Amino acid sequence: MILILMFMMTMIMILILLLNILPIINIHKIKDREKMTPFECGFDPLSKYRTSFSIQFFLIGIMFLIFDIEIALILPIPVSFYLANFNFWILMIIFIMMTLILGTMIEWKEGSMNWK
Repeated sequence: MILILMFMMTMIMILILLLNILPIINIHKIKDREKMTPFECGFDPLSKYRTSFSIQFFLIGIMFLIFDIEIALILPIPVSFYLANFNFWILMIIFIMMTLILGTMIEWKEGSMNWK
């Protein structure tokens, strides 16, 4: 067991060493102008003017992130069912579902979900 652990640690150290040394001795030293320019998806970095961006896309993205994080919090609950008290588990489910429903209702009432 110790021998396997020592082998793994040695391989990890060799890998770390290689990953730190390889950029220094990089074989491809040719600097291409296109490869050196920053790339921003969907935008031309050489133009001075940006196109207008709809705030609706931004709001939907923020809503998606908020609800996605809440769903990520819901996923481990069945695993913790055996570790926690049943009443606590039910209370947690009710709290998270009420947060999701309340958030959806607020966004709907605010008009963020209406595409204009």
